[in-house]
Formats: sequence, structure tokens, C-alpha cells
Amino acid sequence: MELLLGVVADDLTGGMETAAMLVALGVDCGFVTRPERVAEAVPAPAVVVAQKTRVVPPGEAVAKAEAAGRALREAGARQLYFKYCATFDSTDRGNIGPVAEALLALTGAPLTGYCPSSDELGRTVYNGHMFVGRQLLSESPKRHDPLTPMTDPDLVRVLGRQTTMPVGLAPHQAVSAGPAALRTHVASLKRDGIRHVILDAIYARDLAAIAEVVVSWPLMTGNATLVRHYPALWRARGEIDAAPARRGLPAVDGFGVVLAGSCAERSLEQLAEFERHRPVLRIDVGAIADPEAEIARASDWAMAHLADGPVAIATSAPVDEVRVAQEKLGVAGAAAAAEAVLGGLAVALRTRGVRRFLVAGGETSGSVVERLGIERLHVGPYRGPGIGRAVSEGAEPLALSLKSGKLGPVDMFLPTLESMRATEA
Repeated sequence: MELLLGVVADDLTGGMETAAMLVALGVDCGFVTRPERVAEAVPAPAVVVAQKTRVVPPGEAVAKAEAAGRALREAGARQLYFKYCATFDSTDRGNIGPVAEALLALTGAPLTGYCPSSDELGRTVYNGHMFVGRQLLSESPKRHDPLTPMTDPDLVRVLGRQTTMPVGLAPHQAVSAGPAALRTHVASLKRDGIRHVILDAIYARDLAAIAEVVVSWPLMTGNATLVRHYPALWRARGEIDAAPARRGLPAVDGFGVVLAGSCAERSLEQLAEFERHRPVLRIDVGAIADPEAEIARASDWAMAHLADGPVAIATSAPVDEVRVAQEKLGVAGAAAAAEAVLGGLAVALRTRGVRRFLVAGGETSGSVVERLGIERLHVGPYRGPGIGRAVSEGAEPLALSLKSGKLGPVDMFLPTLESMRATEA
């Protein structure tokens, strides 16, 4: 079977969501965290390589993305798809622009498009400006993000500060007029030397029109939602079986734990709801004197409560508390301290019988999966924003739910952990 889509994801939560969307639509999709494992994930019409590159230095992000892209191309991928957050999370130093330009060079594509919109999540782009619901991106809670504060809603301007080649816009007028009009507009941008195209999208029909135009491009970039429109196009062209592929997930028992590093408002709400039913241990990142001692203390605390049900351990905190830790340790230092403790905790808890992990936060998910040594996951079908399951390989599989900090129902933690104990068809 031809590898139609090779996804280069800039974090594990988004990569898992992309794979889950395809699986829910009956498309077999491999999921690996190292480019070297790509060959094991085919034959399949889609493979995701998810690495923790969103907030690393641009040079490191480019190197990792190039390695993933090269492995996918060598496996025969017709299109590379650079997956990033629906709120275009990146600073002026990157990493979206530098990675996209590296993948342009790798594929030899004349240009690429950017479509972060998600009608399901209320993330839309109009006249190049991103909205989160009714708010401009710069007026939404994303302006307070501790790692990638988004203070400029004009994505043409944001991307222009990250790239060396011209950035243009496909406005809603061109997108809403349908695929033929959009192709004509993109062709005019290409003649004008534009290499990066921000695509307006508000409605599901806009995403469907964009997908029809870009599905065969060598390189496309965006949020996972656009990819949901690909399987219908592939089936219409006879490129995948009409009958959907069905692969279930096995049940995994053992203790269940929430590890939360996200400081998003939704994650804080989810922790508060969880705490109404089960214990939560909150770790003050700025007060950590000895990481190993902190890991041992938290592990012992968890084991004292796990016989009665799941627990949560969190470095998550409100904006003002995060700023205190950042003033003491620096932005990168505070993030690294949180990830080191939560990643170390995952390893310690696994040795003590924890087999079900719900991890809140993209950077936290990357750290946990990396420390656990997991390089390949079997992903279950998409159940809604932030709700997904996967199971690792091996004699003692682990069940994981890797959740974006901003997504998911407020009451999702306990039901998701409980669902891991049942087979998912």
C-alpha cells in the first residue's frame, strides 16, 4: 500500500490526535517517536512521527523535523504534513517557519500552505488573523502562555518574522468560492514568488475545499483538523480501501495516574474537578531543591493512595505562580524542572505498578514518553478534542492518554483512566 501521508508532528499530543482522527475514519495509521522506527510502521497509508520540537531551539527543531521528513520520504510518503498547534504556537524565533522552510527544501515543493483552523475547536482564521472563539488570538488566554505567548493575531506577520521567503494570504473570499477559485488564487501567489500561504478558514466547508486543493501537494502544514478531510478524498480516488480498517486497543489494568504539567486554564479546571473525587499532589517548581528527592517523595505519596483509585500529581499552576517560578529559574529553567520531575515520576511509578497514564500538556507528554522509552504506540480512534487512547508495545504494555493542555471536557480525567481498563473496539 502506498504511504499517502507522512506527518511530522511538533509534539506528541498533536501527533496522537492526528493519528486518532485517521483511525476513527477507518485509516490505519502508524505512530512512532523516532524516525528510525518509521519502516516498522508501514505498510500503512499514513504514519505519524511525533517529536518534542515545539519550543526547543530552532536548529534542533529543524534537525529533528528533517530526520523525520527524510525517513518518511524514504518510506515513500507522497505528502509530508507538518502538524503544529491550532493556535500557531511559536515565538518570533520559530519554530514553525524554520521547520517549514527546511521541509520545503527537502521535498522540493514550490510552496506550502498553513491551515491551523479547527471549526470544532473554534480556532478560525479570517483575513490572516487568528481567532479563538470570538476573541483575537492576542486577546485570548494564549497571550499568557508561559512558553509561547501569542500577542500578535496576524499570522502573515507572525510567519513573516520566522521565514526567509515571502508570505502571502489566501483570503476567505478565495477559499469560500471553492477549490477551482482557490487553485487560481494560489497559482497567482506562486507567480508572484510567494512560498508560504496562510489560508483563511472558518467553516468545515472551507477546510474541505482546502483539503481538495492541497491533498496531493508535496508539503502541507497545519492543525490536525484539516487531515480529517483527506480519507474521503483518498477513497474517492481509489487510493485506499472503501471498507474502513478496524484495529482495537487491548485493555490495560494496573494503577492509574494523572501527570499534569500544563498551566492552561482548562488543565487547571480539570485538576480541580478531579480533586473533588481523588487526591491531587501539587508540586511548586520554584521550590524544588533536590529533583530526585522530590520524585521519591511524590512516588511514595502516590503509592499511599493508589489502592483506593487514581491520583494526580501536577506542576500546573496559575499564571502568577508560574511567573514567580520563571523569575527564579528562568523560563526555560522552570519548564525543564517541571518536565524532569514529571518524567522521572513516570519511570518511578511504572516500577511500582502504574500502567495507566493520563498526561496533560504537550511538553510534559514528550518528556514522559521519552523517559519511559516508548518509541511506538498503537493509537485508538478519536473521541473528541483531548480525548484519546494509545497502548505501547511490549510484554508489559502501558495505556496512555496524551492530552493537549487546552483541550478536553472538564471531567475527563477519571473516565479516561477508567476506560483504559476495557478493550476499545
